[in-house]
Amino acid sequence: MKKLNPEKLSVEFRERVTETTPILPRRYTLTHSDITAELFLTIGRNYAYDTINPMRDEVLGEWLNTEDGCYYQAYVFVDGTGPFNQSTASIRNTIFRRELPLALQAIRYGDKQFFIHHPQLNQAPLFIHFISVSPQFNRNESWGTFSEYEI
Repeated sequence: MKKLNPEKLSVEFRERVTETTPILPRRYTLTHSDITAELFLTIGRNYAYDTINPMRDEVLGEWLNTEDGCYYQAYVFVDGTGPFNQSTASIRNTIFRRELPLALQAIRYGDKQFFIHHPQLNQAPLFIHFISVSPQFNRNESWGTFSEYEI
């Protein structure tokens, strides 16, 4: 697994979201630059759609609550944009799976004060929804907990 270089991560808080509050709603938009390998994390009450590029290679995530407690749900768009293409979806699926551990490290590191103030969330279940029109790629998977992605 690649290890996050914190110097390549920029974090922005929006919409009255601070480093420690609120838990709900708290949404994450992680984008990157293919040219500089920089990562850009925006944490707010809503997703930062203005930061998303046409390739749709971002990772979106949010804290959700059930009667059993909080969990983290992330979303990636396997199909990309345009009409569905099996080959493109397969390549994007492979890339997302390879890069997601680094993305989860970036989210965990970028919001580290939040996890310090809410340590129980380090152990909350973490799910990734790979969104696709194809049943082969469209699935919601458990990816452990954020404690596994701490650097």
